[in-house]
Amino acid sequence: MPTTEQATPKSQRIALGIEYDGSTYSGWQKQKFPQQETVQQYIETALSKVADRDVVVSCAGRTDAGVHATCQVVHFDAEIDRGTKAWTQGVNSMLPRSIRVVWSRKQEDDFHARFSALSRRYMYLMYRRDTQSAMLHRRASYLRRELDEVSMHAAAQHFLGEQDFTSFRAAGCQSKTAMRNVMHANVYRRGGFLVFDVKANAFLQHMVRNMMGSLLQVGSGDKDPAWIDELLSLQDRSQAAPTALPDGLYLVGVEYPQSCALPSELSQPDLLLAI
Repeated sequence: MPTTEQATPKSQRIALGIEYDGSTYSGWQKQKFPQQETVQQYIETALSKVADRDVVVSCAGRTDAGVHATCQVVHFDAEIDRGTKAWTQGVNSMLPRSIRVVWSRKQEDDFHARFSALSRRYMYLMYRRDTQSAMLHRRASYLRRELDEVSMHAAAQHFLGEQDFTSFRAAGCQSKTAMRNVMHANVYRRGGFLVFDVKANAFLQHMVRNMMGSLLQVGSGDKDPAWIDELLSLQDRSQAAPTALPDGLYLVGVEYPQSCALPSELSQPDLLLAI
């Protein structure tokens, strides 16, 4: 019997690059209750119409409710490869305007959007001004006061390397281990935005937002940068800061082996590209 990890001899494995505005969705993953609209639900419905059969997709990383993606990657198996135009333009014609398939690539049978990935990368965008922006509503997180990005960047360096991130995982996280390898964690200014840019082999549920919540306390001067190291050692979620809002969080890249020949693993949010 074929497994979900490998395409059957009569099918072809297709990878898609997807971007979406997650503001109005209950996250990526399909829910038990259909009234909770999710990105996966819409993608599978549209693909099933084009493929003329039920299609189930696997993604590189599940995003929370309200979180955006400029480079989500999924794969599915199709009995017939209907071609790039059908899997992009055809599928897009059946999707809400807030979800778009950006590219389509045929893959080897053993490719898996999640398990073949080498790393994932997120960016969290914040801005500060006297009044909240109508144009940036849910696309960037509003700051009520200025933050010290130098201290935040110094604090973020404590995240680097392979460590136990129990203090930064959601209470309901189902991962068997809290060990993750963070490859870079940078805080910097870009135009009018303060950006938290983090890359890891994988992320726990709410991990980036929990990291961001604690970095905000450092940036406001309430905590010292070394506090992050203390939190990691404690391995106790209750000791860290509250979870940051999903507003402004983007999945911006998924890296795969070069043999997969997929587009670049980084796709920055349009807000940053315009600067």
